[in-house]
Amino acid sequence: MTVTVPDTAMVLAAGKGLRMRPLTDHRPKPLIPVLGRPMLDHALDRLAAAGVAKAVVNSHYLGAMIGDHLKGRAAENPSWPAIALSPEETLLETGGGVKKALPLLGAAPVYTVNADVFWLDGPIPALRRLAAYWNPAEMDALLLMMATTKSVGYDGPGDYHMDPLGRLTRRGELELAPFVYAGVQIVKPELFAADTPDGAFSTNRIWDRAQQAGRLFGLAHDGLWFHVGTPGGLAEAEDLLAIGGVRAVAH
Repeated sequence: MTVTVPDTAMVLAAGKGLRMRPLTDHRPKPLIPVLGRPMLDHALDRLAAAGVAKAVVNSHYLGAMIGDHLKGRAAENPSWPAIALSPEETLLETGGGVKKALPLLGAAPVYTVNADVFWLDGPIPALRRLAAYWNPAEMDALLLMMATTKSVGYDGPGDYHMDPLGRLTRRGELELAPFVYAGVQIVKPELFAADTPDGAFSTNRIWDRAQQAGRLFGLAHDGLWFHVGTPGGLAEAEDLLAIGGVRAVAH
């Protein structure tokens, strides 16, 4: 079977990382290293390995540092995906950030990746698994999901229930759900243009609409996933990775 991998990706790197203070007092969260390499680079490395040709990276908090880092990355290896920066004068949240970047993203389905998540792939890389499972005739968005019981550093109530076909239903207010969004998806860009506000809004608005149409799907991640939301979570992740013998990949 031929797998069509999205040609373009959006990497969400604009947030302030308030819960990661004091590490983010003078450095944006996506540039905090895990295994000696910034989380932003881990995300871009995986996109490059999957065959993505262009990555759009948004920025706001300490955005000049992200811009300078990306220039250095491009000089380090020109064969990596072409990078376009989408700076935001005011924070637009996840949905608003994608909407602002639509002229750079094009019309075909894209990956979106949170720049502050870290995962290890299973036998098949997660991005390629998503591409293989993606069916635009039935899906508007396909989210990588992680079982809450297997998540490292996550202690929340979960985000979604998932049926045997992968269709997602958001948890109720007082419910617990078995899956948390892992920060990676394939989505149709036009969803961010239709009936959405100008300015800041959450991608949850897009997902809720897709769920109502029966077109919101998930795929369970089969590797390790780390919720690196606080300095303590970062330390826990690095300790577990060291115990497991995982080291930074040479580039």
